[in-house]
Amino acid sequence: MNETLLKSWWMLAVRGVIAILFGVLAAILPGLTLLWLAVLFAVYALLGGAVWVFGAVRNRANDQYWWLLLLLGMVSIGAGIIAAGNPALTSLVLILLIGANALITGVLDVVVAIRMRRYLRSDVLFVLSGVASILFGLVVFLFPAGAGALALVWLISMYAVVSGILLLGAAYQVRTWSRLNAGRSSPAAGAV
Repeated sequence: MNETLLKSWWMLAVRGVIAILFGVLAAILPGLTLLWLAVLFAVYALLGGAVWVFGAVRNRANDQYWWLLLLLGMVSIGAGIIAAGNPALTSLVLILLIGANALITGVLDVVVAIRMRRYLRSDVLFVLSGVASILFGLVVFLFPAGAGALALVWLISMYAVVSGILLLGAAYQVRTWSRLNAGRSSPAAGAV
């Protein structure tokens, strides 16, 4: 997994851009119907998951922990398929699906950050991205119907933008580290 992220830092950047686009679209279209919010979330989850799956499969021969990134991608793709296959989900089910996706991917993001800490001067942005997802997921599970629809859209929008910015920052850190250490021998595949 370490080797995969060091070679494919762009996966973090693409995932960050997708999150920011999702957040901005949700913010500028606050009158979204539940159907369009489900469609927008499905696209966000499918594209983000596809990035992880592509990178994991592409680097599976060089990285013994490639399956962790594959798992992260499959969770997002699964959530996207559920949202796309059932766009008329009730608001509570959609909210819980978005929360579950955030919670699971947040935990996996923190695991990835911990595994990458040896290679980065500071893994704070990576960890913060995972923590933001976990906190958002917990808020959604603790108060799934407590907020009005507009407040929920704004909460989802803010989460996506913050998460996207943190992922872009983490991508920059990984890219910088990779370029600084390009001439040196690369870490062993799967090294922690």
